[in-house]
Amino acid sequence: MAPSAPRTRAEAALRMKQIALDNQDRTIRRLRAQLATERRGLAATKKELKETQVALEASHKVIAGLTEIGLSMSKKIEKMKVKKQLVKANHVECHQKFQARIHEAEDSMQAQHLLIEALVDEKDSLLQIIHDLQEANNAPAPFDGDWEEEPEEEPEEIEDIPLGEGEIDDE
Repeated sequence: MAPSAPRTRAEAALRMKQIALDNQDRTIRRLRAQLATERRGLAATKKELKETQVALEASHKVIAGLTEIGLSMSKKIEKMKVKKQLVKANHVECHQKFQARIHEAEDSMQAQHLLIEALVDEKDSLLQIIHDLQEANNAPAPFDGDWEEEPEEEPEEIEDIPLGEGEIDDE
């Protein structure tokens, strides 16, 4: 029995080692499969990372372009605001000048009206003096004080000349 026992033990040990080797072989194959899967996943992740980096660089370029456009637009808007203020100030100044001219014209017209009234009063006074002098000298009155108004002449209508006709020849 002794020779058979070591043989069984040896066989059992060999069988145990074979099982352990088979288990290790399966573990190694499973780990290799996992490693291949992880490598494929890593390659896909690297590819996605590269695509993301390319997209990110493109986004940065777009953002930089939009920022430049925004700054340019801001400058143009500021220039337009300044121009608008200048135009408004110029408009106010012109309006004030025109108002001043209107007031000057009104004042001039009022002064002329007062002058005309003074001249009419002076004419009436002179006519009265002439009338009184004529009565004092018993002279006949050359006129009775009623003036005949001359009818105002109507301005001639100027005929419209169509464009292209009536041109002046410089020769």
